[in-house]
Amino acid sequence: MNRGSEEGSVEIDVRGHILLIAIDRPKKLNGFSSKMLTELAQAYERLENDPSVFCGLLYAEGANFTSGIDLAKFVDKMASGQRALPFPEGKIDPCSLRRPFRTTPLVVAVQGICFTIGIELMLAADIVVAADDARFAQLEVKRGIMTAGGPTIRMVERAGWGNAMRYLLTGDEFDAANAFRLGLVQEVVPAGTQFDRALDIAEKIAAQAPLAVSATIENARTAIELGPEAAVAQIIPTQQRLLASADAKEGVRSFVERRVAKFVGK
Repeated sequence: MNRGSEEGSVEIDVRGHILLIAIDRPKKLNGFSSKMLTELAQAYERLENDPSVFCGLLYAEGANFTSGIDLAKFVDKMASGQRALPFPEGKIDPCSLRRPFRTTPLVVAVQGICFTIGIELMLAADIVVAADDARFAQLEVKRGIMTAGGPTIRMVERAGWGNAMRYLLTGDEFDAANAFRLGLVQEVVPAGTQFDRALDIAEKIAAQAPLAVSATIENARTAIELGPEAAVAQIIPTQQRLLASADAKEGVRSFVERRVAKFVGK
């Protein structure tokens, strides 16, 4: 898929209602260049704003998911107080650290090396399928810096304080079995099958009512960000909005008629 650039690329393709997002720089272990980060942000904008897309699937070409970013090319920007990752303000942040947040569901398939930003991207997604050969590490403390893409928040939420600090403070590698045990990935499958399994999950999500799926993500995020009371306060008005949609009417009809619903996202 790579267009031949030494800087690599992030490619997109549409399969039905699923947006495929491919990290494509396998000769460099899929290490992210600035160009690739810009293209990744553009792909997430497409994921969120294309009404024909009901789910996304992020994956990587070759044997590895990503070795991270080329730190030497970003360190001066970081030292000056700028964000290391060039994700534009007011646009979807692939690491989901600031608004506007993504509401279109995203599944990730990882394999081989999955370091630094690889972990950050998968923790910011909704469901992760890992190959059994996946290797994870948050290496920033070994380079004299702190991870800035979300693991100090999300890894603690998922794994608990001690489990998160075990790896955030040492930079040690951990395998797919440990990632599953810690709740960082949702399934572990034989290497080479991770894309197909992730696609199967994405297709199941895309077959559901898109407005209801997005509302579910938004309500769950509200609970984490603002607390349970704020999430509960959203439920009735959200249900009223959903029940006024064509998809809700189709859902009820399909239930009565005992058939599979055909949702259109309206």
